[in-house]
Amino acid sequence: MSKPPAPPAPRPAATTGDRIAKVLARAGVASRRAAEAMIAEGRVSVNGAVIDSPALNVGPKDRIAVDGTPLGAAEPTRVWLYNKPAGLVTSERDEKGRPTVFDALPEGMPRVMSIGRLDLNSEGLLLLTNDGELKRRLELPSTGWLRKYRVRVNGTPDDAKLAPLRQGITLDGERFQPMLVTLDRQQGANAWLTVGIREGKNREIRRAMESVGLSVNRLIRVSYGPFQLGELASGAVEELRPRVLKDQLGLKSDAVASGRAAALPRGPKQDSKPDAKPNAKSGAKPAAKPTLGPDGKPARKSWGIKSHGGARKTEGEGATKPRSWGSKSARPTDGQPPRRPSPKA
Repeated sequence: MSKPPAPPAPRPAATTGDRIAKVLARAGVASRRAAEAMIAEGRVSVNGAVIDSPALNVGPKDRIAVDGTPLGAAEPTRVWLYNKPAGLVTSERDEKGRPTVFDALPEGMPRVMSIGRLDLNSEGLLLLTNDGELKRRLELPSTGWLRKYRVRVNGTPDDAKLAPLRQGITLDGERFQPMLVTLDRQQGANAWLTVGIREGKNREIRRAMESVGLSVNRLIRVSYGPFQLGELASGAVEELRPRVLKDQLGLKSDAVASGRAAALPRGPKQDSKPDAKPNAKSGAKPAAKPTLGPDGKPARKSWGIKSHGGARKTEGEGATKPRSWGSKSARPTDGQPPRRPSPKA
């Protein structure tokens, strides 16, 4: 009696192409680091064979599966601005059961990852994307993007007290690069500062302020590189235009989503909370359901041009600058860094 034919051996992966973790990240499965962890756990297979090392290149013809589910084609890159309220953890799951950013996102959002983090008690601009490879690139210190914060501290800072932060300090063997620090105003026992950093280490601003005798009691990120918080309400999400992704991130036209997407209202878990954002008007209501334009797509009055639109020519020069700094009082004057209006204490 003849033996049944043996199943075909798994086809070896390509010797050229991209690393498997990069492909998984680009497909929006997870960040590259998380994808490497999934591979180590034996959750990824290539051409029918489970792999345990990310040191593998794959090509377009390779069959990739995660937890037994075939990997779909990479979706066009999309990026959102999110005004994170205080009290949310920037994590998919929290071991202490605290609410997370992803729990609070409005309905209709696809699976996204955060670009960088904000502490539990920090507020303001958080970038979200469906592209794990873009997430990794924008988080690298080599990107060199300046991140600006409005910081309220308890104490009476002056130039002498802030000098070490402007020069760069070392705490517990960890070197913090020089910060851009401007004293905006003293308000009773508190003072408002504008702080700019380029690295974004864990609790960097809070730890640095504590080292010079200042206690942070409110911290709001107002910009991340070229992207501004602007007038985005607390808890609200707004998607960046494809043109902005191409202009500011250097992405190719075929790599970004086409068309437009409507701004999403605040997440249902955040509607009952007061706005934590400076300059926000009390009693703001969630955005109404968008109306459809003649092309059948959601119509929008604005694509956030005031806060993160494209560049324009300055008068008499060939240089470019953002269309706006978010508000009149936020525009730079006399060579000083842009300032946002101070929120009410």
